[in-house]
Order: sequence, then C-alpha cells, then structure tokens
Amino acid sequence: MRSPLVNKLSLIFGPRPSLKCILLCLVSVCVLIVLLSPFSSTTFDSVTSYAKPDIYTNYRKLKEQARNDYLELKSISLGANLIKDVGLCGKERENYVPCYNVSANLLAGHKDGEEFDRHCELSQEHQNCLVCPPKEYKIPLTWPAGRDVIWSGNVKLTKDQFLSSGSMTKRLMLLEENQIAFHSEDRMIVDGVKDYSHLIADMIGLGSDTEFLQAGVRSVLDIGCGFGSFGAHLLSLRLMALCVAPYEPSGSQVQLALERGLPAVIGNFISKQLPFPSLSYDMVHCAQCKIIWDSKDGLFLIEIDRLLKPGGYFVLTSPTTQQQDSTTSTKKGITSSSLEGFTKKLCWSLLAQQEETFIWQKTTDSQCYTSSQDKIPVCKGNDMQLYYQPLARCISGTMSHRWVPIHSKSDHLNSTELEIHGLHPDDFFEDSNFWKLALRNYWSLLSPLIFSDHPKRPGDDDPLPPYNMVHNVMDMNAHYGGLSAALMEARKAVWVMNVVPLGARNTLPLIHDRGFSGVLHNWCEPFPTYPRTYDLLHANGLLSHTASQKCSMFELLLEMDRILRPEGWIILSDTLGTIEKARTLAAQIRWEARVVDLQNGSDQRLLVCQKPFVRK
Repeated sequence: MRSPLVNKLSLIFGPRPSLKCILLCLVSVCVLIVLLSPFSSTTFDSVTSYAKPDIYTNYRKLKEQARNDYLELKSISLGANLIKDVGLCGKERENYVPCYNVSANLLAGHKDGEEFDRHCELSQEHQNCLVCPPKEYKIPLTWPAGRDVIWSGNVKLTKDQFLSSGSMTKRLMLLEENQIAFHSEDRMIVDGVKDYSHLIADMIGLGSDTEFLQAGVRSVLDIGCGFGSFGAHLLSLRLMALCVAPYEPSGSQVQLALERGLPAVIGNFISKQLPFPSLSYDMVHCAQCKIIWDSKDGLFLIEIDRLLKPGGYFVLTSPTTQQQDSTTSTKKGITSSSLEGFTKKLCWSLLAQQEETFIWQKTTDSQCYTSSQDKIPVCKGNDMQLYYQPLARCISGTMSHRWVPIHSKSDHLNSTELEIHGLHPDDFFEDSNFWKLALRNYWSLLSPLIFSDHPKRPGDDDPLPPYNMVHNVMDMNAHYGGLSAALMEARKAVWVMNVVPLGARNTLPLIHDRGFSGVLHNWCEPFPTYPRTYDLLHANGLLSHTASQKCSMFELLLEMDRILRPEGWIILSDTLGTIEKARTLAAQIRWEARVVDLQNGSDQRLLVCQKPFVRK
C-alpha cells in the first residue's frame, strides 16, 4: 500500500518521478531557502554608484531575482530543447547589407543608378541567422589608433581596387601586409587634407579652418567621402562630419570610414531623398563624388538646397578640371556655366572658385525664391516625416520657423529656438539632467564589465575603459539627442548616430539643430549600414515602440547583432515584461545578457548584453 502523499505525487507527476520533477522540487526548495535567509545578498548590482541601505528594497530585489531564476530554471526543465541557438549564416553574408540587392533591383526594372538605391520592398525574405565575421577579422584597434590604422581583413577591399583608386583621400592610404594605414596630418604637406581644408576656409573668407565654428559651420554632410580623411580632419576641429555614399558590394567608402571610427551611413539620392529633414546641414561637401550635378534638370542640386541651412555652403571639387591638356579650360567652363543657371534659380551665390574647387552659398532670404517668375516653385506643406520619398522638384523649408541663418545660431539652443520645436526650456533642462545621470550610471556599469572581460586591455598608457574601447555609438531611439549631448559634455571619445524611429515624435530637426548627426529610420526594416560597424547600441523604449508598430522583436535583435561588432555592447531600457522577453531572445542569439533593476520603484529595467566573438 502506498501512502496518501505518494498517491498525490503520482497524480501530479506520474507513477515514477522524472528528472523534471526532481529539478522542479530542488528549485522550489532553493527559492524558499533564499527568501527565508536573512543574510542572503542580492545578485544584482545596483546601477547607482552608491549603496542604498533600504532593507525592503533589497528584499524586494532579492525576491524578484529568485523568482526570475526560478522561472528560468523551470523553463529549462520543461523544455530545454525548445530554445535553440540561432544558426550561423554562410560566408556569402559576411558583408551582407539587406535592402541593397543589386541583382533583384535590376530584375525589377531599376536602372540608371537606381539599382544601387535602397529597395526593402524587394528584400522580404528573412534568413534568421547570425552574420559571422570574415576568417581574417580582428578586433579593431582602440581609438585614436584605430582612426589611422585598420586591419585589412575587416573590410572588403581588394588590392586592385586600392591601386586603381585615384581620389585624394584614397592616395593617403598605405596598404601593408595585413593593415591599411592612413597618413597622419603631420605628414600632409603637399596636396593633403589639411591644406585642402585651409583652402576651403580661405575661399569662404576665413583666416583658418579653425574658424569654421565661428562662421556657423558645425555640421557637414560629406557626399562620396572617399575613405573619410577629410571627415577625420573636420572631427579634429570639433565639427560633426557625416559621410554618406552609395552602397558598394566591395571597396565601400562607408564601410571603411566606419571601420576607422568615423560617422558614415549608406545613402544614394539618385531617385530618393536622403532621410534627413530640411535645413539640416551647414555645409555639404563633394570632392569627386561622381555625381553629374547638372543632370535631371538640376534635381540633385534641389536636394542639396533642401538639406542646407540658410547661409550654408556647397563645396564642389569637380573632376573635370584634372586633365592637363588643352581641353582643361573648356571643360572647366562647361562645368561652371552649366551649373550657373541652376544655382541662380536656387538663389545661390558663387563665393569663390580656385582651380577645380567651387563654393556656393545658399541665400538667407526666404523671399528670394518667390521674387521672380524664373524661380523653382516652393513646396507645399512640410517634410517632417519624409522617409525615402522621391526627389522633389520644389524648394523646401522656406516657410519653416527653423529658417535661421547659420551665422545667427548660437552653440546652445535658446528658449525661443526650443519653443520652435515645441519644447519648454524646463522640460529640456530636465531631459538633459536625466541623460547626464543615466550616462554616469551606464559608464559605471560598463567599465568593470569591460575590464573584467579584457584584463589586459587597454594598456597601461591608455585611458580607463571604456573611453577608447567604445567609440561608434548608435542611439536607436534618440528622443531629443540627450545621450549624445551628455557624452559630448562628459568629453567621451565617442560619436553618436542618433536615430529617430518612424512613427515616433519626429525630433530629428531638433537633433540637427543641436549640431548632431541623425537619421529617420523604420526599425521594421534593416538599417543602412554594413555588418560590424558599431561598438555600442542603446535603445530606450524602442522595443515597446516597435511592438506597437507590429514589428518583430526577434528580427530587430538579429539586425542589432548584424551591425554590432564582436565583443560590442547593447543597453536596452524598457518595461519588465518586454525586457524579460528580450532576455530570452538574447540567449538564443548567444548574447551574454543580464537584467538590471533601476532601483527607482518603477517598472523599467535595463538589459545589458555583450555580443560574443563567434567564428564559423
């Protein structure tokens, strides 16, 4: 005869207790021991830098941790075989960029350069696999050494592409056995980037390129940036220079610039507008960027006008004047005269011309566009939510309250400028303080983690981590750009790609008016960048937002894994339920993940993850 207790257990677990039953019992006993023990310590580290002697808080925290561990072990015991690691992609996807399938675009009828444009509608199939680095891939050198020397195996660049390239920035490279080295500024004596920058400053009427900021030039869009040497020099002058260049299957300008730690994004306005609002940049630069500016009835120049702020500069270095023969002056005249008609319609004035370099300045008078019958029509409405729309044959931004000449802008937004963006100064100040505190918490959280994972990195002469180990940062839901501002104020050696999700409040004009880089993006789609291009991804509330947009969290995390470098970091902030779901998915993607309680009594949690270095 079996006892009543045994009969009850038989009804619950069956006649013979299984390993599942035993494991569940053991876990339950452990939970009771932990909860009843008065001397147990919490397994979570507080995000704050000081200890809170709050017994109730510690008890609640401990209880929640025990509950989470119990549920996690229960999940494993009930069906460990249901949670499988995501598989690895094949070698053909090592440098894969979704939405840029040139073959599919050609089959769909796109031509005349449009085959290199972004067409996510033709890339609907999703392969749920992890993009692996090439066999020769190595962790990039820490900043600033990584700006001047990169591993050649980290980028898809053949020796023939290097040797056949003739632009100024490409001539500054030195291809060695397994590295690509870039000349430092000290050695740029003749035909160098530093001299070129001084030339532009002189043509604008400045004494030196160090006066760009005083002249109102804080943000520069560098179209077809070569491999980023001009942008690197501008960054040293405390300007925000963003490289934008078309997708290239190999020899990519964007991939190499990002590998150097320079701001860059894939962009091609052959047929569509770039994902920036009107009046975004103080200067647009093109040095031999292979764009025929007088084609399509000046449609490309109209897009440049849309992006330029009032009083901004368009710097064009034309390739047609490089031939040293009798046709040089003729070709120069063709370039100058063919653009003259279009630039007059745009109310631009030609400031200066020296050899192959031209500089135009956009008007500060918004009435100029309507004062003559020969002018280009003004657009109706606004372009606040434009997202890869067709290029427009009309002038944008003239009716905007943001029509403020670059010379009149201050370094910091005043109350009047904040009100233009619908912000009260007190709310903006509160947001700034929030991100200053959040940054200190993030940094105190990441520093010991990075140091423990890399006890021999950085070296004795390097700054403490993660000052030079985290450089390329993306804020995937940037709000007002507060994290970027906090990083700048704290003098961290990073730059931030601020992303405003489609469907959220469009704060991108505010971000650009603060002098930061940023784009509008739909996170239901892949981001326009190459694999392994960011060191840190930050997203506050993005998971909840994408869920409201009916986006797949799993596909979003896979995309984050694609653009994150091996050993890179992810910081997600969201509600408890959302973070727990993300934590489960993170385990499938092989991330090392931990949940952090913010200790403020709210439902918000942090999920801090690190991507491992996985080889195929």
